[in-house]
Amino acid sequence: MKAKSEDSATYSVTHEKSSDDKVIMQAIKIIESRLRFASISMSSPIAVKDWLRLHMATLEHEVFGVLWLDSQNRLIEYQELFRGTINKTSVYPREVVKEALARNAAACILAHNHPSGAVEPSRADELLTGTLKTSLALVDCKFLDHMIVGGINIMSFAERGLL
Repeated sequence: MKAKSEDSATYSVTHEKSSDDKVIMQAIKIIESRLRFASISMSSPIAVKDWLRLHMATLEHEVFGVLWLDSQNRLIEYQELFRGTINKTSVYPREVVKEALARNAAACILAHNHPSGAVEPSRADELLTGTLKTSLALVDCKFLDHMIVGGINIMSFAERGLL
């Protein structure tokens, strides 16, 4: 066994978060704790959009997430289900249904981001929405909305009458 040489360099990478990032993360933790303990309802698109801006607006890759809700539309949990690249994410309806059952969710709001900033739904987004709505209905999980986050702009399928 060789003794460790004093000439050998160690390679370590640390990612320092800026003070702004640390403050933002603390604010998100406070908001999440209040949502859980104060039983704030996620029943309005405005409340959901504000929440999503905090969690998805600055991501540089696509993420498909779900807000799992109880029967009073209170947040049980936000779950990032699938992570993709800069312009696509693969979503598997079977996995979404399994997670709904695991959380005993009565309802859900789906959300994904477009790092490009565009919030117009693609044909694939529309087809996926229909498939997930049908799949979740089979296990009595109400599909309330699907939102696309493009920076600070957010498009709601429900508000557009696309559900």
